[in-house]
Formats: sequence, structure tokens, C-alpha cells
Amino acid sequence: MPPARSTGWSVSRLGTLALALVGGGVLSLAFPDVGWWPAAPAAVAVLLCAMRRDHAGWNLLVGWVFSTAFFLIHLEFANYAVGPVPWVMLAAAEGLAVGLVAVTWTWLRRLRPFTARPWLSVPVVATLWTGAEELRSVFPFGGFPWGRLAFSQASSPLAPLAWLGGATWVSWVTCAAGVCLYVAVASWGTSWVRGTRLAVAAVVLVLVGLVVPLDAAPESGELRVGAVQGDVEHPGLHAYDQAREVLDNHLAGTAALAAQTADDPLDVVLWPENGTDIDPTADATTWDQIDAAAEQVGAPILVGAIHYPASGGRYNVGLLWEPGIGPVDSYTKIHPVPFAEYVPLRSLARRFSSAVDLVTRDMLPGTRVGVLSLPSQRLGRTVLLGDVICFEVAIDPLVRATVAHGAEMLVVQTNNASFGPTAESTQQLAMTRLRAIETGRSTVQVSTVGVSAIVAPDGTVLDSAGLFTAAQLSATVPLRTGITPAVRWGAWVSSALTGLAAVLAASALAGRWGIGSLFVPARSRRGRRADDDAAPGPEPDQASDPAADAS
Repeated sequence: MPPARSTGWSVSRLGTLALALVGGGVLSLAFPDVGWWPAAPAAVAVLLCAMRRDHAGWNLLVGWVFSTAFFLIHLEFANYAVGPVPWVMLAAAEGLAVGLVAVTWTWLRRLRPFTARPWLSVPVVATLWTGAEELRSVFPFGGFPWGRLAFSQASSPLAPLAWLGGATWVSWVTCAAGVCLYVAVASWGTSWVRGTRLAVAAVVLVLVGLVVPLDAAPESGELRVGAVQGDVEHPGLHAYDQAREVLDNHLAGTAALAAQTADDPLDVVLWPENGTDIDPTADATTWDQIDAAAEQVGAPILVGAIHYPASGGRYNVGLLWEPGIGPVDSYTKIHPVPFAEYVPLRSLARRFSSAVDLVTRDMLPGTRVGVLSLPSQRLGRTVLLGDVICFEVAIDPLVRATVAHGAEMLVVQTNNASFGPTAESTQQLAMTRLRAIETGRSTVQVSTVGVSAIVAPDGTVLDSAGLFTAAQLSATVPLRTGITPAVRWGAWVSSALTGLAAVLAASALAGRWGIGSLFVPARSRRGRRADDDAAPGPEPDQASDPAADAS
């Protein structure tokens, strides 16, 4: 393989780290509360600019600095909730995924055909990026999908692509647009024609979602839904210290909602996760109070509660409460959050932070997909409600399974009290809006303290309530039974891109060690590079980038 040519582009090592820090900050602007969605592809372009040195070890650091800087800003709510040590550790761990992308791409771009065809970097880098997102969404301890590129695009022209291929596909196209932008700028130094074509390609990728036909019309009738945001007096980890305060707030909110909708009765009322701080199945007074509220509003209530079994542990549950009867169906959260709702490796984790002891009783996982049977007298049939609880809205397979099992609308029950005035709740609402598009379902995010919102199947917000205020929402939403391409084929899209990313990573590693790959024949060990970080040229730190090197 001939050595890559020097581009004449030179930035000091500290300069590349500065670019990485800037890129991470730019990426954070794409997400709520700022929500400037073009910043996501722009940040990818800045990262690639910072990675132009042909030095795998250095680019690992560059990618990690970029991603860690982003996560420190994006996950600031963790600092508010549990303090600086867990926050920094989480951000640093999540940042490793982009570091792996940087190393793999550094090795791959040394190989043919990348040295001669810079446009190949567009699908390859996008595939590596989405593969890394999928990896950190499942590993370790079940993964942490927060901060995926797709979740920055709920208000962008790219959002309708979720209907086709889910969040994974939105991330892929967002990243591809950023790579196109970078390669276009890099190519203008040698070919205005190629640079202009790639710039046009970046614009087309951003706008292609506008041609996706989103349908928000009812397919199985309409449902009158109400949502109660009860609020708490003292946000933070001690929001639930005052017994019955949260329950009383949601009872008062339900009474207010009943008065507001007396002339237009509701089919169901939705309370948030932990809408009652007392388990109604274990306390007769709480049972009677919730049942009276359901009688007053004249509709079943989906109650968020915590259940403490005699065998130990606890369950996070949504109870569908029928007036005069009590719970007629329920959903138990399948995916508790590690280190927040349960603590794996507790004795080891305690060495890093005593915050693990804030979780005094580990949450246990449920086993059944959250599809609840809601009897509707007005419709004369049973409506299937899909329930996901809090962080589960970020988990692709769980949301898809809920719809695949028949849910005609979705509810995201959440409790954001612990995160104070941070952007956690608005970040979650962006995910909720993207899930509505992806599944073609009306979706209600209902929170103890906000933000709560009723979202149409095309992602439009029909009604909403801000942070830390008591509020009641109501709307008539369409019920839908059709299966979107994303629900039907989304798992295949994710698997295909993840598998391709793994093949690319293996090929990069094989090419690096001279044992053959998809792109180069096997070479003897004597013929391969002696040093992993040696650049293909006379200077170890010179820039090497196929986008600018190719003539």
C-alpha cells in the first residue's frame, strides 16, 4: 500500500484536543434544552477534523475527549442527582465508545479503497458510529442509550426517518450528513466539484426525511386522555421525604381535572411514575383515596407506584385502576437503571462513591411487556395501552415490543423530581416525540414534576406542562393499530448496521496486523508496520486524511 500524501494541514496536539473539546460542546447544543439540531452533524465534522493525524493512539484520546466533553454537559443531571464522582465516571465510560470509533477509522482509512475514494468515509464512519451507539445501549449492565444522535433530531427534518428505521437509522443519517460536510470541506482544497457534490449530499441527507409520509389519522377510534402532573415542594433526592405529599398532590390534580372535563368525560387518566408515594396495595387508606379519585373523574387511572414484596427488593409498577374495583391490570418495569435503581457490584462500587448507598433496596425487573387492557364503555371495547416507565423510553427493543404486542397508544410514566431544573426531562421528551413517530402511536409523557406532554403520532405536541408546576393536561388522541416499518424491521436495521460495524472493526484490526481483511490481502508479519502509531509517511505526526489526500 502506498503511503498517504501529506496534506500540508497541521495542528498541534493540543490544538486537536481543543478541537475535540469544542466538538463535544457543539454536540451538546443539538440536544434539549438548546435543541439546535444542526449542531449534531456539525459536531461530527469537527471531530473528524480533530482526527486528521494518522496516529491511532492519539485519535483514541481525541475521540474520548470529544465524547466525554459532550457527556459531561449532556448528563449534568447526574451531577445534580448523585454528585460529581458518579457523573464524571459515567461520562468518561460513555466516552469510550467514540474513542473506539476513532481508532477503528484511523486504521481503516490507511487501507485501500479509502485512500483513493474519500466518499467511502461517509457510510463507513456512520456505520461505525451507530455500531458504537448500539454497543453502549446494551453493554455493560444492560447499557445506557442516553445521548444517541437520533435523540437530538426530534424537531429536525430527519425525525420522520424514525418511522422507516427507528432511532438507529436516524443516528446513521445524522452522522452521515456530518461526514459529508467534513469531506466536502476537506475536498474543496483539491476539487471544488467533488467538494460541492458532497456538500449537496449533506443537504439532501438532512432533508430526505421530509418525503416520509407520516400518518396521524385514527385507525381504531379516538381516546379522551387526561394527565396529572402533581409536582413536589422540594425537588431533588429528598422530594419524597414528606409522606403522602406526592399522593395528595396527584389526588388534588385529579379533582381539578375532573372539574375541567365534566362536560367532556375522559376515557383514562394518567399519573406519572411514583405518582403515589404509598403502595395502595399495602395501605387501605391509600387504596380508598385513589379509588375515590377514580370515581370522581369517572375513568380508570393509570397509577405509578412502588411495590415492596415480602421476599425483598421492590418493583416499579403501573397499576390500571378501575373505579370501584381497584387494579385490573399492571405493568412492572422490565429494565431498572443500574446504579440508580439497583446497584450491581455494590461492594466494589462503594469504593468509588458512597452514593451507591442511596439505593437502599434494589429494584427487581418485571418480565411482561407493558400492554394494559383498558375497558372503554364509550368505545364499547377494550383498548390496549402501551406502558413504558422512565428511562425505558430510550430502549429500542422494549418500545418496539410494546407496539408489536398490540398497543394502540403509548404512555411514558416518569419521575423527574430527582433531577431538579436540569435538561433531563426535556431530553426525555425529545425521545418520546421520536418514539411517537417511530411507532406511529399517540404518546403521553406524564411526569411528577414535568415536563409532561401529549404527543400526536407524527411527533406534534398537542398539550404540555413545564417543570415544577402542578398541571392537568387533556386531549383527544387517535388510536392506531398499523405497524410501521420501524417496528416491523427496526431490529433488522439495528442488527445489520451493528454487524457491519463489527466486520469493519475486524477488517481494520486484521489490516493493522497484516493478516488480511476485506480490503487488503494477508501480509507477513515482517511486512506490517512495526509501530501501531507510526504514520504512513516520513513524519509520525503528519496529517493523513483520504478526503484531502486523494487527487
